[in-house]
Parts: sequence; C-alpha cells; structure tokens
Amino acid sequence: MGEQRYLLKPRRLGVDTHQELVVYMRGDCHVCRSEGFNAHSRIQVNVNERSILATLNVIHGDWLAPDEFGLSESAWHALNPQDGERASFAHAPTVESMSAVRAKIYGNPLRDAQFDAIVSDVCKGFYTDVELATFLTACASRGLDHGETVGLTRAMINAGERLDWRREMVVDKHCVGGLPGNRTTPLVVAMAAAEGLVMPKTSSRAITSPAGTADTMETLAPVALSIADMRRVVEQEGGCIAWGGAVSLSPADDILIRIERAIDLDSEGQLVASVLSKKAAAGATHVVLDVPVGPTAKVRSETDARRLAALLCDTGKAIGLAVRAVVTDGMQPVGRGIGPALEARDVLAVLQNEDDAPADLRERSIALAGAIFELGGLVAEGSGTALAAQTLSSGRAWRKFQAICEAQGGMRTPPLAVLTQPVPATREGIVTAIDNRVLARIAKLAGAPAAPASGLDLHVRLGDRVERGQPLFTLHAETTGELAYALEYLETHTDVIRIGEQSDRSSASQ
Repeated sequence: MGEQRYLLKPRRLGVDTHQELVVYMRGDCHVCRSEGFNAHSRIQVNVNERSILATLNVIHGDWLAPDEFGLSESAWHALNPQDGERASFAHAPTVESMSAVRAKIYGNPLRDAQFDAIVSDVCKGFYTDVELATFLTACASRGLDHGETVGLTRAMINAGERLDWRREMVVDKHCVGGLPGNRTTPLVVAMAAAEGLVMPKTSSRAITSPAGTADTMETLAPVALSIADMRRVVEQEGGCIAWGGAVSLSPADDILIRIERAIDLDSEGQLVASVLSKKAAAGATHVVLDVPVGPTAKVRSETDARRLAALLCDTGKAIGLAVRAVVTDGMQPVGRGIGPALEARDVLAVLQNEDDAPADLRERSIALAGAIFELGGLVAEGSGTALAAQTLSSGRAWRKFQAICEAQGGMRTPPLAVLTQPVPATREGIVTAIDNRVLARIAKLAGAPAAPASGLDLHVRLGDRVERGQPLFTLHAETTGELAYALEYLETHTDVIRIGEQSDRSSASQ
C-alpha cells in the first residue's frame, strides 16, 4: 500500500513534441518533490516492464490531478500505458557515451565502437536535445575524417532494421536537397521499374520545406506502407514510393535531422552518413545521387559539389554501395509547382507527355534515370538517357506509375486550392536570379505542406523577359489567413525574383 503512494496515473495530453519524449508533472506533486526533480530533469519512467527516458516539464496549476502525470504524444506512444497501469519514476542513469562526445570536442577522433555506443544511446532516447546538439556541433566543428564518416554511417545502419530484397541489384536515388519542386523520384521510380529494375523507394516528409517526396506522392496514392506492404508492391510492380517514417530504417537519422534543422547545422560528414545509411538500410546496392549546385541551394559551389560527390562515392564503397553522384543545376526551382499537389500535377504532366509539361523536370528525371540504367549495367555508358527518354515518351513509365499507385492502395486526384493570388512584376526586364530558399518559404507560409493543395506556381525562368504587371508566380492557399501571411512576408522580400537589364545581373529589385 505504501508503494502505491509513489505511483502516478498516466494521462495523454495530446501535446506534439515531435520525437522528443516529454513528461509533465505538477511542481507540488509528492513524487516530484521527494525525488528532487526540477524542470528539464531527465527522468526514467517505468510501467511494469516498460520504461522510457524523458525530459520533465514542471507545471503549476490544476490541469493535472495530484496523482497524475502527463505524457506528450511521442512519450505516450513510446511508453504505451494500458488502462489501470501506474508508473514509477527515477533519475535517469548517466549516459556513458557522452564521454566520447566530450573527447571529440577536444579534437580526438571517434572509433567505430564509440559511434555504435553514441548512436545506440541516441535511438534509445538517452540524449537530451542539448546533448544531441553538442554531438552534432562537435562533429561539424572538428570535422569527420573518412574513417569517422564510414564509422558513423555503419553505426546508423546497424541501429535499425535493414531490408533484404533477395536480389543482387536494388537501385535507389536521392537528392541532396535545397531545390524547390525537384520532384524527380516518382518519375525515376516509374522509369526504372518499367525497365525491369527493382527500386523500393523510401522517402521523407517535409520538415522545413514546402513538400517532401512522401507529401507529394501522398496526393497521388497512399504512402504509409508497412514493410510487408512494401514487399508486396515491389514483388508485384518492381518499385514503390513509400514514406520512410512508417518503417524503422536508420532511426537515428530522423532524430539527428530534427536537431540539425533547429540549430541550422548540416556538416558534410553528417549529410553523407544520413543519406547513405538510409539507402543501405533500405536494401539498396546501387545509388544515384542528385547534387544541385547554386547560391541558394544546399551545395553552393562546384568545388563543394566535387568534394561532396567524392566523399559520398568513397563512403558508399566502404559500406558496400555502388554510388554515382550527378552534379546538377541548382540556380532555380525545378518544374512550376512548389507544394505537394502542385508538384504532383507537374509529375503527372511529364508522365503523360503533355505538351506543356515542365521541360526541366522531364530532362532532369531522364538524366537521373539514365544514370541508374548505366550504373545498374542495363545499358552501356552514355546510352542511359536515350533509354530513359524512350521509356517516358512511349508511355511505359506512365503505365508503370499507375500500376504502382494501384498496388499501394489506389490512385488519387491531387486536390485544388480554394484561393489563388497572382503576384505581378513591378517592373519590366530580364529575370536575373531566383532565391530558392525565400520562394520555398513563401510556399510554406501559404500552407504547404500541411495543406496539400497550397504552395505556389512559378511562371518565369531565369533569362525570361517580363513586362510590368505580368504574373511572376501565383500563390495557392486554403485559408485567407495563410494567404495573407504569405503576402505579408513577400512585402519585405521583394527580391525573391530579381529583375534587371540583361547586362546588369546584380539588380535586386523585383
């Protein structure tokens, strides 16, 4: 009976803390006081044989009863308390692997066993956000040499499930990022599968961008596939486009990415480990990587692109992957739509060979599919793009894409936005620059990706001549508030599309 006094009833609060496990406890709670818990204490929560490590938030007021404690959504799902169960509490144990992180801060290289311990503890939820940020910053500021990059990649692969498709060759592709509208994956998967290659593609949802591949694909077909569903679709059609969050592949990556975005830090070693660990975990053997280069893309210069490409290929070789990096133009968005449904519309236009389909999206997809055909030995070097173009123009890719959508649960029609608002040029001249990041931000403020039909339609390309009053892009939104929010932001970012004389590429007025 005395022991029951130190047990609390769990209560689901419906608070979304993303992947961070958070527990809420009253400051005057007898457990909180007797254990000496403070705000942001790391505590261990035990329910029968199950336990989690979580960050404590102390509350003042009556929205929890004295014998209750609250759980965020992530903590609730991780602990999975059942009706009638009670929890006990203790201070979190010391995280031993943090000693390796401290060693890295002082310039000592990390060994494979240390990476294994760190990544294992990260996946178990032992690291606070501050400790995660410390690890990422140490790796970025001190840098990861080739051996460390390979060690981190292997540790991230080993920490989760690894799919085995029982095939000698499984192809995959990935874009390093930073380019709005670059929705080549559905096209490349359709082309590869149409030509008999196996391409089980797991893709991410957007975190800070207006659309991820999974967001776009979800407007066309279900993407939350289990591993069993993925196997069924791939066995039937040769490829799939699934949301990676539905399967446990390289689980440390999602945790680290959340912190990287929060502190705006994206080091080369971490990027390589992130990309390649997910490819290897998904069972790929041959991977083509799209590396866009531009002043507002993730990779800013040709020199950086060549160095990153070499690191990706070398690390891939060390973990048993055949990797080819394709350096592409990142000066402007790809296609016209930015936002899930608008990007899906562009994908359909290319697959259906419509006359007004975005030529740049078509050409980039053909180039990447061609690289996969060559890397996979389907055709001789230099012949890949010809086969990819023929696969697309013949309609084989479109038929395969429809079949994949049906196998994933049925093809859908992308939604249309309720509200649209053209944004006109305020002067005539030549389009001299397009800021990818600001344009993506505007699309996100308009509601993408949470509202799938929201975003923007881009009407101009670099080098186009525009007249005063001509629409540069059209905003799409579901609510007047989101539309107004995007327009208000645009008022202070008028150089998102720069217009000047052709001889003066530095002009910054819209």
